[in-house]
Amino acid sequence: MMKCLGTYVSGLIILGFIINKPAYAQSAKAFVTQSGFYTNGPKTIILTHAKANEPFGIIDLDTRQNVFAGRLTSGRKSPTADITGYAAEFSALKKNGYYAIQYKGQNLDSFYIQPAVYHALSAGAIKSYYYQRASMPLLPQYAGKWHRGAGHPDTIVYIHPSALGDTHPAGARIKSPGGWYDAGDYNKYIVNAGITMGTLLTAYEDFSGYYDTLSLNIPESGNGIPDIINEIIYNLRWMLTMQDTDGGVFTKCTNAAFDGMVMPGITKDKRYVVKKSTAATLDFAAVTAQAARIMKAMPGLRQLSDSCLTAANKAWQWAIKNPKLYYDQDAMNKQYQPAITTGGYGDKKLEDEWFWAAAELYITTRDTFFLNYAQQYWQPVYDLQGWPNVGMMGCYTLLKHATAVALPESFVSQLKQRLWQLADEYLAVQNKTAFATVMGYNAANYSWGSNAVAANQAMLLIKTYLLNGQTKYVHAALTNLEYLTGRNATEYSFITGFGKKTPMYPHHRPSAADGITEPVPGFLVGGPNRHAAAQDKCVYNSLVPELQYTDAACSFASNEIAINWNAPLVYITGAMESIKYQLQFND
Repeated sequence: MMKCLGTYVSGLIILGFIINKPAYAQSAKAFVTQSGFYTNGPKTIILTHAKANEPFGIIDLDTRQNVFAGRLTSGRKSPTADITGYAAEFSALKKNGYYAIQYKGQNLDSFYIQPAVYHALSAGAIKSYYYQRASMPLLPQYAGKWHRGAGHPDTIVYIHPSALGDTHPAGARIKSPGGWYDAGDYNKYIVNAGITMGTLLTAYEDFSGYYDTLSLNIPESGNGIPDIINEIIYNLRWMLTMQDTDGGVFTKCTNAAFDGMVMPGITKDKRYVVKKSTAATLDFAAVTAQAARIMKAMPGLRQLSDSCLTAANKAWQWAIKNPKLYYDQDAMNKQYQPAITTGGYGDKKLEDEWFWAAAELYITTRDTFFLNYAQQYWQPVYDLQGWPNVGMMGCYTLLKHATAVALPESFVSQLKQRLWQLADEYLAVQNKTAFATVMGYNAANYSWGSNAVAANQAMLLIKTYLLNGQTKYVHAALTNLEYLTGRNATEYSFITGFGKKTPMYPHHRPSAADGITEPVPGFLVGGPNRHAAAQDKCVYNSLVPELQYTDAACSFASNEIAINWNAPLVYITGAMESIKYQLQFND
């Protein structure tokens, strides 16, 4: 059932009045992360309707004592909205406790200072993938009140006419069980699984010490394998079913059309694997090569590692023979029936996929054949990572392992220069946004899945810190994590179930149809989108880019969830929980 007109809309209407210019002349407001501040970390709260250099205080809510006094910084005007923010900075306060910020005699908002403020969110962000599992029941002992039936078994999946080619007769079918539902729908897509899996595997490679001890309470917990890897394997085994006998990879496993807003298993529509594509095959090659490398040394996973490397090489060879086989759903539907109208993830710019696949295969195999390809295709490494632009993933991998594989110094220098350039661009704009975050320096940031933009920016900044050791990059990354958890114009912590004000009605079929008040927890919703109203026709209280968000199930353009959006959230929360033990944030 759609929840657009739920009781929470009244709260959104109030927010709508707040964001209109006439109401901005009213009282001061505080915008603060709802997760809290690290004991030794930087601490900033943004106030609006205030003035530069005015005093503020921090009060201990247990003792009712004033514990900090400071003055607001000069105002920062939002580049996209009529909002000016004034920073209250109090990093010198390092005592754990429960506090409030006080301004002109009023307590504006409360917060915690704690030593592990993102640990629960880190675990919850990974656990969200368990809730997205297809083909198996989610039992109460693992899923709590969000337990449900198995949903789509995918033991009978028809090969769509677009994928028959010379290798399959009409009516052919395969088995493709398992894996994660991609987003708010019930389909499974290789291209989007590619960037998702690559990000999660990178999180483990960078912070294995943290993830080795993180228990998620999933069915595989306690089997001697880190739970993040257990969860990754569930999707990895599905991905392996999507490789055809010739090495090519089907683009997706899907209904012909989206299911309604119902629980999985209610609909019994025919399932298909659809046309093989070069993008899907190269993404698959990159993920399986990376998985092979990571799992090779893990107990009981050597056979899976070998299977992954074999699959990666077969995929590469198929791509060599089919270098420009694009997935164009509109063109495909003019030629084949039934028409497929689920997510396309079409990509006709493939240099970045070639680079990423070559990078992962080179680091895993040490075969210079792949290094030569990586050097040939490295130029696309100029954009922030995302499913259409995966080149930065290859950059991360090559730079992490550069010393171990004796990567040519000139190549290392080129990759570092580009990464540093992007990171420094983010640092330069941090003080040009109303909320003193990297996120939001121009309207283009507020695209479909803008919260993933914020999370991926933070991931890039953390990778930069890991390579050069300069903590200013961690500080900048933390501003974006605080943006996602409440330090933003909407005042939402954008992760379901984590924070004081969180999305209650995400565009997520189980959350809409299960009859439970609270949505499934741990999901990062898409976030403000400057084109949202035009894209989904839902009702928005503001068309300002950084405020064009509504907590309603009809808002697939601002309030859907997606596995690729959650992946960088997993990375940055795990990174912060790991890094905090290695440095003093406030140096």
